Amino acid sequence: MTAAVATASLRRTFGSVVAVDDLTTSLPRGGVIGLVGPNGSGKSTLIRMLLGLVRPSAGTAEVLGEPITDPRAYAGQVGALVEGPAFVPGLSARANLVSLARLRRLPVSRVDEVLGAVGLTGRDREPVRRFSLGMKQRLGIAAALLPDPALLVLDEPTNGLDPAGIVEIRALLQDLGRSGRTVVVSSHLLSEIESICTHLVVVRFGVLLYNGTVADLLARAGTHVDVAPEHAADTERLGRVLADAGWHVTTPAPGRLRVAADGDAAAAVNRAAAGAGITLRALTATRDTLESVFLQMTGGDGGEPAAGRAAAARPVPAAAEGGAR
Repeated sequence: MTAAVATASLRRTFGSVVAVDDLTTSLPRGGVIGLVGPNGSGKSTLIRMLLGLVRPSAGTAEVLGEPITDPRAYAGQVGALVEGPAFVPGLSARANLVSLARLRRLPVSRVDEVLGAVGLTGRDREPVRRFSLGMKQRLGIAAALLPDPALLVLDEPTNGLDPAGIVEIRALLQDLGRSGRTVVVSSHLLSEIESICTHLVVVRFGVLLYNGTVADLLARAGTHVDVAPEHAADTERLGRVLADAGWHVTTPAPGRLRVAADGDAAAAVNRAAAGAGITLRALTATRDTLESVFLQMTGGDGGEPAAGRAAAARPVPAAAEGGAR
């Protein structure tokens, strides 16, 4: 069986900026796949290329076995929600979906199915202008589901949802993944990715950093021991004691130390502190989360959008600028 998505040396530049850089990867069919990276990492550009909205500057890619240079060949099997969904404000949710179904020559009977799937059945007669951001997001997912797609691509699908809505959409996406569809979710909310995805793709500056299962990535996660002396003045001395004992020690916050070690080392850290006559007020062994692994991989850029950060990924090297547009 062909991959849901396959790319080979895929590249996209905008003027002097490389948005996607020599990306070669493949995504399996079935399941929920998370596409994550800091703001400006090339996620949106990659999605737009896969949907046929942006042409690559170089390289090739296939979606459901069809080249992205001919998006009409796979458009009927793909549903997408990219950025904020747009609907006719004066029309009801139902009327908007019926219009979309007819425009795409899809069975109108799908409207009731997708409204029920996203929990809008009781609100479908209301004009969209009365909808909250979260309700519009649900409607956007419903629209993406209209063609009963084999591949569903969602950009920030839980944006604007309240906690209950997030739980509902999370369950919906997991059900869709279990049904054999491929669901690609782009998000900076790493806790969401960890909880709903089986597969993960990490990009930074348009470059692929990781492509594999969430379980495999978490297996690489390290553990650490957070320790805080009772008296902040002892922090520096405690750091020297622990470093002399052979541990790698950092200072994540004033008055606190982080020891790179497994959870079993907590008792040894406590003994080392006691041997130096230092009383501790906190000692916690913690396994790295997916978010901390992500921060390590991306150089600490984080997953939250940064106001004013350039959408550009990075400048084109002078030698490459002439041929990549």
